[in-house]
Amino acid sequence: MAFLSFDNAFVRDMPGDPEPGPATRQVHGALYSNVTPTPVAAPRLVALTDELAKRVGLDPDDPDLAQVLSGNRLLAGMQPYAANYGGHQFGTWAGQLGDGRAITLGEVVGEDGGRHELQLKGAGPTPYSRGADGRAVLRSSIREFLCSEAMHHLGVPTTRALSLVTTGDMVVRDMFYDGHPRDEAGAIVCRVAPSFLRFGNFELPASRGDIGLLERLVDFCIARDFPALAGIEDLTERRASWFDEICAATATTVAQWMRVGFVHGVMNTDNMSILGLTIDYGPYGWIDDYDPDWTPNTTDAGRRRYRFGQQPAVAYWNLSRLAGALSPLFGDAVPLQVGLDRFVRAYEAADRVNVAGKLGLGEANDDDMALMARLQAWMQETSVDMTIFFRTLMDLDPAAPDPAIFAEAFYDEGLRASNRPALVSWLADYAQRVGRDTLAPLERHERMRTHNPRYVLRNYLAQEAIDRASEGDFGGVHDLARVMSRPYDDQPGHEAFARRRPDWARSRAGCSMLSCSS
Repeated sequence: MAFLSFDNAFVRDMPGDPEPGPATRQVHGALYSNVTPTPVAAPRLVALTDELAKRVGLDPDDPDLAQVLSGNRLLAGMQPYAANYGGHQFGTWAGQLGDGRAITLGEVVGEDGGRHELQLKGAGPTPYSRGADGRAVLRSSIREFLCSEAMHHLGVPTTRALSLVTTGDMVVRDMFYDGHPRDEAGAIVCRVAPSFLRFGNFELPASRGDIGLLERLVDFCIARDFPALAGIEDLTERRASWFDEICAATATTVAQWMRVGFVHGVMNTDNMSILGLTIDYGPYGWIDDYDPDWTPNTTDAGRRRYRFGQQPAVAYWNLSRLAGALSPLFGDAVPLQVGLDRFVRAYEAADRVNVAGKLGLGEANDDDMALMARLQAWMQETSVDMTIFFRTLMDLDPAAPDPAIFAEAFYDEGLRASNRPALVSWLADYAQRVGRDTLAPLERHERMRTHNPRYVLRNYLAQEAIDRASEGDFGGVHDLARVMSRPYDDQPGHEAFARRRPDWARSRAGCSMLSCSS
């Protein structure tokens, strides 16, 4: 096993829980609890991100990887722990939550100087498991492994997935919460990020009035994760700039979700990264037919709080909760409001860049934003596949805008026929706008290609890979991971991965909506 260079700053510099072990408890005055992964019966490495393994210092060919990446073997320098945090869940304060089935092994410093926190999801119980087993099942682990890497290659800020290990153990889960639990295969994902700190890490001490602990965590986070701010001498200004950076990073990430049609599904504040990364892949989904009111989360089916079109507003609400938690560190609310205003400006700017890219324009003005809004309203009314439509749009000839080229994007032929006049009208206006733009045809085509993916991780594709893996065949996982590593490239022979959702997947479990059960 290659030597890994650990710099476990969080454990070294922050206060920990004096009580060891995984017994469920309320933990006060501490930001983490020392806990060791629970060994599994027969770990088997079934998927590995070789490039990431090398970056953190691991040899992809080492035969002991399965033991390490399952938690069965700890390397020198590892100091495993579970983080203590709270959060607002579906708009309601939930109190202490914490890493209920995630255990950080340590913080690795790679050869490039980058920091990589290695975290096992599904490694066994922790003090924050709330009576659960701390395990994860194969289906959810495959989804997290695939989506983490798919998002990375799409250019969306995200945590990474280093490995997928099957455990040889069975895990009991009630997938539909209908009183019919069953045994499922267990698995563990090793996920990687510079930091897994989230809004909830700051909310919990604030909610308990432990302002000293809150201050320590804020200043630690700035020093470790935002070193560019260290030169700001004034403490209040430094902290205000930090919050401002969080708001801007969050805006950028959510705008990227909207660009590619990703729906997180459970945007609780404990699932919001302080670095603006996409974290905690649970009941996520990808927009097939364009519908801003769609949510993939069965738990959210009634209120649709976390629906696709609501994600920017929810991000702002979550940042407002973080601002409230941080308010005791500021003399007044002005610096925090400045940060929230930065979110609005940053999101609007990113949205304009996305619109320009998706439509193939040099830049987007107010009229262009209205043109996009008009198109999106038509797409929703007509039940049009978002990914296929925008990818096809780059092949449109502005001199002869033919609506027939979009044939593969429609889910309903009746709606296609009845709404054809509106499409013809929009295409005519769009062609005129392209004709006035500064981009040359080849520049326009390339800009659209890099903003409109050919391949996204549609739920039914992931489910097909899960079905095969459940029978012991992980070829579907590997094939899907390879295709999703080049989402903007046409890949001859892989056209099946770019097709619209088939009718059989419209209501099948795992292909439409998902529960939080994993």
